[in-house]
Amino acid sequence: MLHLKLETDPRWVTIVESNLEEILTDHAWCEQKAATNAITIITLNSQHEELVTELLKLAQEELEHFEMVHNIIKERGYKLGRERKDHYVNQLYKFMNKGGSQQQAMVDRLLFSAMIEARSCERFKLLSERIKDEKLSNFYRELMISEAGHYTTFLGFARQYGEGLDVEKRWQELVEFEGEIIKNYGKQETIHG
Repeated sequence: MLHLKLETDPRWVTIVESNLEEILTDHAWCEQKAATNAITIITLNSQHEELVTELLKLAQEELEHFEMVHNIIKERGYKLGRERKDHYVNQLYKFMNKGGSQQQAMVDRLLFSAMIEARSCERFKLLSERIKDEKLSNFYRELMISEAGHYTTFLGFARQYGEGLDVEKRWQELVEFEGEIIKNYGKQETIHG
């Protein structure tokens, strides 16, 4: 369903378990960035009423996830650290078309967003299945379902608003690109690292 070329090595979960405070902090900031990304798409494409309506809901949900992760951090006596750079997302961003029409830019941003949600969903699934902490296992199972919904929302809008563009070709190019860069990740206690 997620169209990912390469699955995360399950040993990544062992790395995550070695520093739960770090993964939770990184995760919290990922949720904040996801909300910001949805708002940015709205800001740049406000003429599309359906897109605005759905991405407002998505942004609110991402902020709720940020709050949920922050609550887990507080419950465990951890501290929300400073925002982390997401090198994976930054590499994906380089793939996006910087020139061209507003339509092409919107479609690329939607595909970029779908890819991040797909990888997050895949990581959350792995955490839900393998992490020893039962509370976190259940938490990541719930979020996996949510991320899958976000993935299909972004991909659906890219297809809907991509009339006249070869959206499927562009998506396959991004899938291939992501399949190459992800080979360098899965070695840190971060959601995409």
